[in-house]
Amino acid sequence: MVTLQDVAREAGVAVSTASRALTHPERISPPTRARVQEVARRLGYRPNRIARAVVSGRTQMLAVLVPDITNPHRLGLIRGAEERARAADRTLVLGDTRGDPGLEADHLDRLGSVVDGIVLASSRLPDADLRELARRRPVVLHDRELAGLPGVVTDFDDGMRQILGHLVGLGHRRVAYLSGSRRSWSEGRRWAALAAEATRTGVGVACLGPFPPMLDGGPAAADAGLASGATALVASNDLLAIGVLRRLEERGVPVPQTVSVTGFDDIFGADFCHPPLTTVTAPTEEAGRVLVDVLLGGHAQDAERTVLPVRLRVRGSTGPAR
Repeated sequence: MVTLQDVAREAGVAVSTASRALTHPERISPPTRARVQEVARRLGYRPNRIARAVVSGRTQMLAVLVPDITNPHRLGLIRGAEERARAADRTLVLGDTRGDPGLEADHLDRLGSVVDGIVLASSRLPDADLRELARRRPVVLHDRELAGLPGVVTDFDDGMRQILGHLVGLGHRRVAYLSGSRRSWSEGRRWAALAAEATRTGVGVACLGPFPPMLDGGPAAADAGLASGATALVASNDLLAIGVLRRLEERGVPVPQTVSVTGFDDIFGADFCHPPLTTVTAPTEEAGRVLVDVLLGGHAQDAERTVLPVRLRVRGSTGPAR
């Protein structure tokens, strides 16, 4: 295995100079830096990250914790974060909290002293716990707002305005919202936005549930939605919406002829379920890149907030009110 001593000897410099050329190149003259880096590439030298961490106190590792790793909506976020981390020569550690604040806290207890920064997606932790965590490690939030902590959020307000505007344009006046986990900040934001827009437009809207925000929650959500007499069902996310479509098909209820269905997230598969799902899409890969940029830029303790735009994708699951 090629060592730093081998690189230094081949480049004709001291070991300390070779180390600085590879870890803090701005501290070395351009000619020396170029020579050391060329030798390192030619010899195939790879730095010992553990040894570097002992000296610098930094592991060059970042953590991303998501509430459900099986939800395709998280794939874009993870991909974007990994892309940016890799470009910055950082290693990404991924954890699944399963939407459980206790498991999330356990992950953080184990990772807190190992990683240099943490991305928390849809965190379920209490505000006080998040603030305490941010005092110990750089933290950035995704789809959760907390004063004093930086975050990247989806524009849920505009997404719900677009959904309801589309349904109203089709003549729907009775809408049911099929809610997901009440512990989720984004869930509360979606419902509040939909209720406010319904009040503004004079549309009747009922909040049903909560239902598990996954395919298995579909049967109960669909049955409750039909029993409510609503002509349009707005599911909290696409997995629940697709589960609803499956249940309606089982019951012989035609969509959208009898009832319209919408989702939120535009996950992989939303465009080829039956019928294709009308839903809201957001740039999740961009969210992942921005989140890592905040950590790497050293601004993780600043009160920054980035709102990502959304767009309604109209497909076959919505149609004129019956």
